[in-house]
Amino acid sequence: MPDKSLWGPLLHDDGATFRLWAPSSDGVTLEVEGMDPVPMRAAGEGWYAADAPVKPGARYRFRVSPDLLVPDPAARAQAEDVHGASVLIDHASYRWRHADWRGRPWHETVLYELHVGACGGYAGVRAMLPRLRDLGITAVELMPLAAFPGDRNWGYDGVQPFAPDPSYGTPEELKALVDEAHGLGLSIFLDCVFNHFGPDGAYLHAYARPFFDEGIHTPWGAAIDFTKPPVRAYFEECALMWLRDYRIDGLRLDAVHAIADQPWLDALARRIRSEITGREVHLVLENEGNTASKLVPGLYDAQWNDDGHNTLHPLLTGEREGYYEDFADDGARKLARVLGEGFLFQGEEMPHLGRPRGEASAHLPPTAFVLFLQNHDQVGNRAMGERLSALADPEALRAAAALLLLSPQIPMLFMGEEWGASAPFLFFTGFPDPELAKAVREGRRKEFAHFAAFQDESARESIPDPNHPATFEASRPDPAEAQRLPHGAILEHHKALLAIRHAEIIPRLRGAMAQGAEAVGDAAVIARWRMGDGATLTIATNFGADPAQVKAQGARILFESKPGAASSLAAGTLPPRTTIALLDSPTR
Repeated sequence: MPDKSLWGPLLHDDGATFRLWAPSSDGVTLEVEGMDPVPMRAAGEGWYAADAPVKPGARYRFRVSPDLLVPDPAARAQAEDVHGASVLIDHASYRWRHADWRGRPWHETVLYELHVGACGGYAGVRAMLPRLRDLGITAVELMPLAAFPGDRNWGYDGVQPFAPDPSYGTPEELKALVDEAHGLGLSIFLDCVFNHFGPDGAYLHAYARPFFDEGIHTPWGAAIDFTKPPVRAYFEECALMWLRDYRIDGLRLDAVHAIADQPWLDALARRIRSEITGREVHLVLENEGNTASKLVPGLYDAQWNDDGHNTLHPLLTGEREGYYEDFADDGARKLARVLGEGFLFQGEEMPHLGRPRGEASAHLPPTAFVLFLQNHDQVGNRAMGERLSALADPEALRAAAALLLLSPQIPMLFMGEEWGASAPFLFFTGFPDPELAKAVREGRRKEFAHFAAFQDESARESIPDPNHPATFEASRPDPAEAQRLPHGAILEHHKALLAIRHAEIIPRLRGAMAQGAEAVGDAAVIARWRMGDGATLTIATNFGADPAQVKAQGARILFESKPGAASSLAAGTLPPRTTIALLDSPTR
């Protein structure tokens, strides 16, 4: 079987051909509900195949040993849970209402990350789309959809990356969500986890042991072995499925630093670029390695700028525990480097990691970096899931929102951030296995044992149990809050900023490059960018409680987070907890 063949069933006029790579199995039988078992023929190099006269909707599994019946690891849908039957579906049967959608160019992107389950499933997210469009969002990023055990999960415990979890709705409802978004001019991005499988339901370990490299260990166990052609094909075909069959506009690849075969990432991007043509498709990395050489045309559009967040957070909150310790000191200088060069760590040793990290990034355009104040990780990986609205001074947070949304880096909001949602975002799971649920609960509490607030066992007991349904329910933001103060004012602030971005920043972003940034106080920075039309964008921001002394040439005021702040800046003083944006046109 060729390396690039599709995993999973292939529909044809006489039924379907089922395929499975099971090099650790002595034989495989296809079992379709309502039919006699069908022995699968050996197709070479560990592959098995069988034909069956079935129609879409058929439920099937594979018997890989006398006592082990497993779902299809490349199933396009599951009937119920990841341990049960897979479902044959016909992706071609959906009739797209907006099949002429060609996407939006990357520089127009304003991302909005959300958890589908916390927003009410596909139907709930679909209902949100007009509101997000009116806010100024251009792209909705869905946290992972891959099928997972139980009825709730962050999504990073998925074990069937081709199958959207049935708890959110049907594949047709997901397509209707994407279709609706396109009709409103919105792109849909999907977070994909290609670096590991979850702890429950990853049956590949039983019948395809070469799928994993036991000599390389990750936080999730043996590493996935991307040197094997069937393994590479598995994840490449998965990415292509989301882009082709669901018409997803962009993929965010989770924690790619955990993929040992880094050249495969380049091969994946090149294959996607060569096979998905005629429309805008965007690829974004989460990469602790800060590998700037991957952020070039033909490979990846951008990387999540964790350095940006990790520098901004201590400036806003004063926190320095955990990895914030590497960012807390001399925060203004570090923020200046993030704004002026992209990454903070560009080959220097990062003490928290104990090794060098990153590559030089000053030559990259600002659009190669996705900047954010909050995301699922940075909120949910806190013990109590607090958002910045519960941690930072409101005026400083208002100033930070202005920096985020007016900076030429690509901005991302996390669900509810636009109105200062009071709901936390906690780490939640729904593992049916009580022993696994216990291990996750205890592991979660142990994880925070070295933090000052959780030194006592009684304090650690207060950390919400990830597996309790109430933990999930508490993590669902309530949009009705936006009708009340102070949330309504926060929402209007974000709307105003995004209106400015669309009118003044986005039209000038093509060809923009940073022109340097400098610290002008303990918590104050001034940064400049040469925009694509030759204009100079200047952003001066001060998160501190004291004014900063700074020189700024006169220019048109785009935004000031406090009335009169621009006049103070012109006189040489940047007021506390303020952001000012100025635009000097090329004709000046």
